[in-house]
Amino acid sequence: MRRVRYHENGGPEVLRVEQTDVPRPGPGELLLRTEAIGVTLPVVRKVRGGGLPLPASLGGEVAGKIVAVGPDVTGFAVGERVTGLCFGDGYADHSLLHSAMASSVPEGASATDAVALVRCGLVALGAYEAARPAEGESVLVTAAASGAGHLAVQLAKARGAGRVVAAVGSAAKADFVRSLGADEVVSYDELPTRGGPEAAAMPFEPVDIALDAVGGELLSPAVASLAPGGRLVAYGSGGGTIEAYDLLVGAKSAIGFQMALVARHRPALMERWRQELWGLFTAGRLRPRVHVELPLEEAATAHAIIESRTNRGKVVLRPV
Repeated sequence: MRRVRYHENGGPEVLRVEQTDVPRPGPGELLLRTEAIGVTLPVVRKVRGGGLPLPASLGGEVAGKIVAVGPDVTGFAVGERVTGLCFGDGYADHSLLHSAMASSVPEGASATDAVALVRCGLVALGAYEAARPAEGESVLVTAAASGAGHLAVQLAKARGAGRVVAAVGSAAKADFVRSLGADEVVSYDELPTRGGPEAAAMPFEPVDIALDAVGGELLSPAVASLAPGGRLVAYGSGGGTIEAYDLLVGAKSAIGFQMALVARHRPALMERWRQELWGLFTAGRLRPRVHVELPLEEAATAHAIIESRTNRGKVVLRPV
């Protein structure tokens, strides 16, 4: 089978397509004939320098049909279509997926729908839930055109947000995020860097909730965009710091959200979120958007798109 690995850290150019044997599923594992692979910013960052022993494989979101099951697997059968997070060779013709990380793909949904919806949708929904939203509250979503961000915009609207402000890095994404239901669109340079008079002059009313997937230098502007008592949920891997005084003066809160902790300690909650996502999808209230689908051999192109931050929705690799 084909798989993509890297033998040195660097940009998209270090990715290599290799030939290897099809793996056998071990205890609790499913072997998939991979149909779609979701490309994510955390995986792209690992290639740049994630500290993994080299050569390294690329894990990530996969969807496909089960072709073999390992010992001790219950609840899944050969021929079933599933999606989940793969920690081994995810960029490959065949992928091993632990059954605890797998969920069924319902009829009427494609493999591309699955990798665009489930993992990013779980992150977006979990981040929104972490803010403990109330009906009618206003929400700011940064990276609003990204794989998770474009779902966060739709989920906030579906969950009853009174106003959704989409923040994007380029004005070229404005029409896209408006098509998702965003009430207002702002660029990052329009966000206030601190509170006070500068925040009073920003082009939108302060919000109750800010969902930030960018981090870094955007954390302070996200906090400054909050109304008194507002909550920032940081769920990206971009790092950054927040001044305690900026929280204190407005009685604001900063909350961290990590999907891995929910998966590890609250699997029933994660399953409930999965069912909600598929329910909204089936009802036509949540539509994952795909920026581009590329063959496995063009993994480097997919990573370059993510690094350039030009994608509108999900970037997907299709081995078949």
